[in-house]
Amino acid sequence: MRNYIWSFLLFFCVVFASFSQTKTIEKGTYISTNKGQKIKLNLLDNNKYELVFYSGDYKIKGDSLVFIQSKKVENPFNLTYKNDNKSQKIKIKFIDPSFYSFYVGTQKGSEAVQYERLSDIKTKLDPEWTNIDVEFEIDRTDYLYLVFEEYEAKSTISKFALPKDVSEITIKYELNEVNDLNLAGFYDKKTNELQIAEHAGKNPLTFINSKDAQPDVASNVTPIENKSVLKWTYPGKEPLVSDDFGVAVDSAATVDYASKYDFKFKVENNLKSAIAATKAAKTKFLIVYNDSKNPAAKTDFDAVLKDLEEQVGYYMYDAYNAQYDVFNYYLATGDDKKWLKTNKISDSPAIVILNGDGDVLATAKSNLLDKKSELSYYDEFAKKLQRANAFFAFAKVAKNKKATDTDVISAFYKASILDIPYEYETTDSVTVELNPVDFNIAKVALDKKEVTQIWKKLIESHQKDTKPNRELVETILREIKNVGFTKQFFNEERVFNDTDFLAIDYLLKHYDAIEKMSIEDENGTALALLKGSLSFEISSALQQNSYVTQEGVEGKANQNKIIAIYKKLIASGKGNFDCYKNYFEYLNSDSQNSVDDIAFLKEFKSYFDSNLSTEKGNAIERLDSMFATLDTDSDYSYNGWNSFKDYHSNLANNAAWATVLKPANNSFIKDAVSWSEYSLIVTKNNPYYLDTLGQLYYKDGQKEKAIVTQKLAVKFLTDEIDEQTAVEIRETLTKMEDGTY
Repeated sequence: MRNYIWSFLLFFCVVFASFSQTKTIEKGTYISTNKGQKIKLNLLDNNKYELVFYSGDYKIKGDSLVFIQSKKVENPFNLTYKNDNKSQKIKIKFIDPSFYSFYVGTQKGSEAVQYERLSDIKTKLDPEWTNIDVEFEIDRTDYLYLVFEEYEAKSTISKFALPKDVSEITIKYELNEVNDLNLAGFYDKKTNELQIAEHAGKNPLTFINSKDAQPDVASNVTPIENKSVLKWTYPGKEPLVSDDFGVAVDSAATVDYASKYDFKFKVENNLKSAIAATKAAKTKFLIVYNDSKNPAAKTDFDAVLKDLEEQVGYYMYDAYNAQYDVFNYYLATGDDKKWLKTNKISDSPAIVILNGDGDVLATAKSNLLDKKSELSYYDEFAKKLQRANAFFAFAKVAKNKKATDTDVISAFYKASILDIPYEYETTDSVTVELNPVDFNIAKVALDKKEVTQIWKKLIESHQKDTKPNRELVETILREIKNVGFTKQFFNEERVFNDTDFLAIDYLLKHYDAIEKMSIEDENGTALALLKGSLSFEISSALQQNSYVTQEGVEGKANQNKIIAIYKKLIASGKGNFDCYKNYFEYLNSDSQNSVDDIAFLKEFKSYFDSNLSTEKGNAIERLDSMFATLDTDSDYSYNGWNSFKDYHSNLANNAAWATVLKPANNSFIKDAVSWSEYSLIVTKNNPYYLDTLGQLYYKDGQKEKAIVTQKLAVKFLTDEIDEQTAVEIRETLTKMEDGTY
């Protein structure tokens, strides 16, 4: 019997109803109950709400707005004690430390403080991190140190003098944060609490009506010392990195935010030199700033660049890193009036961004200071420029009848390696009014048929290559995985056409050379060409494309060609586990609607005889050898040995069960008996597998053996087996015993 493993995903759909239409939620003020977070929720008239996190004063310092809390929290650690003179150890319970970076230190008298990271303690005691709280014991000590490491290596250290008879300490850390929230909420009638959460219920904030709120309880324990320390450390401590919210989190990475590389932008004295320097850099853009009406333009320009240089220097840490050096800068002068007029730049201030060929990629009627955040390495704006530049480059090549083969490959390659954007700009005819101060990124329209034809000619022209072209190989790989130039240019996924299969033939022809190319890259400075083996890449692309639909045509339309590629991989000896796995899934995808499974059973028999058959050795040892050779990107390499083992026992059972179900598969009964027996060697006493084997024995004429096996199937039924299946297994035994099977 087929082994059905059901996975149920529970989706919580929280409906936050209009307050005017419900009687369970009152208008008014609600106070949060979460660990000292001072948050108010005001439900106002006209279905309006307010979330109030902080109140106080503010100051403006340059381009920074500094908020000043009305009440400063001196001690973020809230401790409560239990005393017991008989205890030789002190029990510590740290309430919900989440992912933040905490350290615990102990000190006897004036001895050195002994620190340990809280996450390391938790991992030792709870390797699977099944509990939210961390509970552990320490030797009796005089002082307890609690450290919270924050952004840029700033740490909060609290020192507590412990009572001589203390036996248990409960610790809470009260952290106030303000984040941009995507909120939903629901009202709990049982507790009269209103829970507000981000991402549909994860880590909710709980509120109660202000009239029901209890007064705050002061901390029972006051530290004898509190201080903030930059670059806090102790012997053996690993540096930490920060998360997206500026809070330090545990990591093995070695980052020191207090250090920075002394970085300087490339700034030329004239526009011609600035464009030439940008072209020589190949991957950079040139920002031309025009602020001719401002007498202090040079001073402002230099000030912005100084701030940006400091930021980039922090990114680079201690040495130059080209990936953070995205822009060159140039301040336009009176000598550039003609160029500005030619490019229709009449505004002042104005920002113009060029590529190395001098093409205008973006403009904004804004001063440089207001756009400083968008010029950061981590902003999506740089990626938008890269896309616009790739479009420009391809359009030029497409129109240039003298473009070389290298030019064409490079144009496709540059488009293919771009990151897939989160959002594509609409191609609809609806006019969207643009804010003049926003960057207006140039758009280049490409003709799909023209792009397809150029790609076809390129692939055809390289069929006789004696060695692979690296950029062409990478472009092919990304294109067949539907993340290449077609996705970038037209935001669509394609069903494979003849050109794609010709491109895959190119990869197969140069298989060994491409694998070698990737290995050499991993040992050098370049990025590796392949995630796993080339077989893994190709088979994954084939499997993925079988689910694509384009203009009413499904990937299944290429069934014979896809099967032919799988067979080429297997015949050449390149058919590894993941290749076979994808191939089997492809062959089985329409099994329920087919009369037979001959194609699948033939391929499985070949795989079984070569890799699994116990005639060639112990089943578990053979599987173990196969597991050791898995690609690192394989799902089963990640999921582990047990998952790999279960996959093979289930695969063997499914192949055997197909022979039970369909009379057209009867020619495989003898093989199916071996496959079924194998499934039970790998996974013992499985009632599904026993049912399959019992029915195969009966069909093979081994009736006594069939009844014995079917009785075992009944014996090993458990409550986890669905009732209908259990009934069918028992009925099968009855039919075998009375001869009506």
